[in-house]
This record gives sequence, structure tokens and C-alpha cells, in this order.
Amino acid sequence: MITIADIFEALTNSRPDGINLAITDAAIDSRQVIPGSIFVALPGENVDGHHFIEDAFKNGALISLIQSDVSSDFNVINLQNSAILDIKNIPKPPFCLLVENSLEALQKIASFWRQKLDIKVVGITGSVGKSTTKEILSGVLSQHYHTIKNPGNLNNEIGLPMTILRIGEGHQVAVLEMGFYVTGEIKLLCDIANPHIGVVTNIGTVHAERAGSRDIIARGKAELLEALPAKPNGFAVLNYDDSLVRDMHKYTEAQVIYYGLDPRADIWADEIESKGLEGIRFTFHYKDEVFNVRVPLIGRHSVHTALRAAAVGLAMDLTWEEIILGLQRSHTQLRMAAVHSDNGALILDDTYNASPQSTLAALNLLDELDGYKIAVLGDMLELGQYEYEGHHKVGVRAAEICEELYLVGDLMKIAEKAAISNGMSVNKINTFKDALEAAEFLKTRIKREDVILVKGSNSLRMDRIVNALEAEE
Repeated sequence: MITIADIFEALTNSRPDGINLAITDAAIDSRQVIPGSIFVALPGENVDGHHFIEDAFKNGALISLIQSDVSSDFNVINLQNSAILDIKNIPKPPFCLLVENSLEALQKIASFWRQKLDIKVVGITGSVGKSTTKEILSGVLSQHYHTIKNPGNLNNEIGLPMTILRIGEGHQVAVLEMGFYVTGEIKLLCDIANPHIGVVTNIGTVHAERAGSRDIIARGKAELLEALPAKPNGFAVLNYDDSLVRDMHKYTEAQVIYYGLDPRADIWADEIESKGLEGIRFTFHYKDEVFNVRVPLIGRHSVHTALRAAAVGLAMDLTWEEIILGLQRSHTQLRMAAVHSDNGALILDDTYNASPQSTLAALNLLDELDGYKIAVLGDMLELGQYEYEGHHKVGVRAAEICEELYLVGDLMKIAEKAAISNGMSVNKINTFKDALEAAEFLKTRIKREDVILVKGSNSLRMDRIVNALEAEE
């Protein structure tokens, strides 16, 4: 594990003697500090982490990175002018390290630690499916390697370096999800993580409001591929079925492995059969090898997740037995949970977030299930120029699948018009200003035979609908 001496060396190029205490974790929230942590005080729009240093130390933090003056009650070592630092007289922790920028210091420390580690790093990016791919791939690689992954959604310029500080010298592989909003962000993450393998899931329209067009989004994601080492040491795992991803081979000198449903891909699948909430069955094809597989992943779209994990497994020299066993042991379906109401109606909770691509995939799963089908859909945000197109497509597909449609938010009026134009009766569509209003209405309407999909962007709090409908234990 990284030590206090390592932190000083990373920030000052000097290494003190006698402070080899290990850092157990990194946190930006004092409530999440565990004994031995480094607390990174970040100024925010509403909350300034510098106000919570005392709480962090009470919870066991050894070091706090700060960028502004704090109470004189704390030991503060000024690294803003490291030329006058007396490296031999470092006090015992806890203490604060005053730096020019707390976040940049965290990133510098993480980059330093990464260079010391003998570890393979897999970077994952894409518009949809990053987190599920991370979880499933971690399960596959864990069949052979001691593997670590970034927890939750710690996939940005703060979360990724915090994850790297958790890597120990016993780890062999790190699977790191890399988020994206604007060009340059993934390059920054790659400069810190130094990946050997890059996985691109797909290019959608989510975050287009900030990033721009799908072409600009694709260019930003391609920064992962530019960071990979040339073959034979580097591998780019690309979705052959997405033309924007398929063309990314031009950005890398790594060995390219294509996956998809097209037989022209290096590893591909066919004979896909959904078993509803019990998983999927399909056939893997790789060179002259054919494997019939059943895995506990929900929805036909999950085949791509399995293909990505298998492709990385092959690049990491896993056997097919290890790959398939890892897939079959994967019970993680991060973005969707199946719960029941008091009267037995099935509720598909997919409220984590929403984009046109993920919403269409969820609707396709709803189509595969038996029952009276209802979709409760909220606005899909941050689509920019794709706002109308995305909501229109969702409305058209919902009309093909659903008996009833419940819509939350102003943007879903686009989907409402599309559904009506596609033949859905006006009497089968209900609109609401917010999730709480929809929840109150639905509580009096659902029946035992209903299968209800609930999905929308985070800020609409569609989870409140699920909470209102779900049966109490």
C-alpha cells in the first residue's frame, strides 16, 4: 500500500525517513473516512471540504490535503514552497499538507503510485454499459488474477485517482471505468492510470449537451485508445456493431480485438435467446471454437457485455473455462433490479439513469416478459441536439410494446406525441409533472398481472416511484 513517505516523494521529490505508515484509503467526504485514510479537502459550490478536516481526523485520517489556510489547531506542512521544507522534521500524523491545488495533488500522488505498481490496467469507456462491463469483467478476471475495480461510479478525475491509491502490491489487475463529459478528460485519466487494455462499449447521445455531437463524443472516447501501448503489449477491444467504435482502430497501435453480433468480428455471438429475468442463452464464436453458454445477465443487449468480458479475458490469457465460469458466476445486474408490489406486480427498477440507448434496451427486455406491460418513463437529460430524436424513438418503441404508458417531465411530451402517432390510444397514456405525482396515481392502479418498467434520468428521482410501489418486507 502507498505510504506517507510515498506521498511526500510524489509531491516534493524528497523522501522522509521514519514515516512509512500505510495509507488505507482516500476520501473527499469526512463521513467516509476510515482509520489510516488520506482526506482530500476540495472546495465546492455548496460545501467546502476544508470545513470538515477536524471530523476527518476524528474518524482516523492521517493526512489531509488542503489548498487554503485552516485552523491553527492543526499541524500544517506548507508544500507550496517545498524548497524550504525540512524533510527530516516531519511531525507525527495527523497533519495537513498545504498544496496549490488539492485535486491536482491527489492526481499527482496517484500517478506516482501507479508508476510503482507492477499491474495490468484495463480501462473501460463508452456511453452505455461501462459499469456493468466493469463488474462482469472483474468477475471474469478474478478467476485467474487478484483483481481490483473502482467502486460504484468513482470513474472521474476524483474517483479514479482515489481508486488507484487503494491498489496494493498484491493486486495483479485493475479494472477502471472511465467517465467522459468533454474532450481531454479521458486523456487525463489515462495519464494517471496508464492502461494496457482499452474497452469501448458504444457511442450514444448521453452527455451530448456538454460534449457536442456523437462524432465529438467518439473522439473523446478514443483518447483511451491513444494511450494504449503498441502491440504486443496493448489491446483495444472494440464494438464491431457500432460504426463509430469500429473506426477507432485508427487511433491506436495496439492489437485490435473486435466483438459483436457480426460474424466479421473476432469474437461474436448468435442464437441469442432471452430467458427473461433468469438470464440469456447464446453461442460464442472465436476462430474455430464454438461454445454454447447460459449466463445470468438480463436482456439480449447483455450479450455485448459478455463478449467484451470474454475478449479481455482472451487478451489476458484466460482459458475459456475460466471465462465462462466467471460469466456464469456474475450475478451483478447493476442498473436493474426486479421487485414486487404488495399485490404481486413485477416492477423493473432501472432508475439509476436514462439515455435513449439504455431506455430502448429496457423496453426490449419488457417486451420479452409475460404480463400486462406498463412503462413509467421520465425525461432523458443532457442529450443536447439529440433531445428530440431520442425521446421520439423511445415513444415509438413504447407504443409497440406497452399496454399503458406513464410519462414524467416536459421532454416526455415528445415521446407522448410519437407514441400516439405510432398508434397508441390517448386513453392509455398518462402524464405527470413529477415522480411523486406519478407514484400516487400508480399506487391505486397497478394489478397483480402487471409488469412495470420504471426508468428516467437521475434528477427526476424515479426511484421514488419504485419505493412507493414496492412491497414492504
